[in-house]
Amino acid sequence: MKAVIYICHGSRVEESKKEAFQLIDKVKQQVDIPIQETCFLELQEPDLSETVHKIVAKGVTQITIVPILLLTAGHAKHDIPKMIEEERNKYPQIVFRYGRPIEIEPKMITIVEDHIKKTTDETEKFDILFVGRGSSDPQAVNDTETLVEMLREKFPNNLIEKCFLAASSPPKFEKVLTEKINKQKKSVLVVPYLLFTGLLIKEIKQFLEKLTLADEQELLMTEYLSQHELLSDILKDRVLEVTEGME
Repeated sequence: MKAVIYICHGSRVEESKKEAFQLIDKVKQQVDIPIQETCFLELQEPDLSETVHKIVAKGVTQITIVPILLLTAGHAKHDIPKMIEEERNKYPQIVFRYGRPIEIEPKMITIVEDHIKKTTDETEKFDILFVGRGSSDPQAVNDTETLVEMLREKFPNNLIEKCFLAASSPPKFEKVLTEKINKQKKSVLVVPYLLFTGLLIKEIKQFLEKLTLADEQELLMTEYLSQHELLSDILKDRVLEVTEGME
């Protein structure tokens, strides 16, 4: 018997927890596999080990683990594979398969484009600031730049730049935005490339509220990603990449 485990990052913010379950519930409706469960890397329960134990007790023989992560970095490359290997050692009779994060995906740019157009019908007025979580992993940083390049094709008349929230990933969000607002006197559209609400979204909003705008200067922020209907389709595809053809 087959099963899918969706592994999300986890959050201390209750609303983020609810959004994760809501998103996965939408994905489950599109995946024809009898047992589907959600677990978390950290900060909330259940974890992967608890979830594997639960479904093995139901008679599962094949488990596909799909990371609900935007980019391939430390969690996807190291943390989750290590967890899976621990479960393989506990349950050598079980076949474990591991999917991939969302990564570079044209549909994600469609989501961002939709959110931008929903936020303003005067996009030409704004510099666009694409805000990632940030990572010390070069692949994640390079993939972010690729996504920005794809977004530039959608908005060729806008200056679009990337920045990051993590201190380990320059350029830093606060520094770039302050420069644009205070020195360049630009109107800026902030695009948080984050799946769910949470502490990072709150920090972005709080920083935006601190800034003083000049006359006719505007500062807007788009919605984060999980509320868009395309996202569940993308995650369904990540499941099918691994499970199609399984006996």
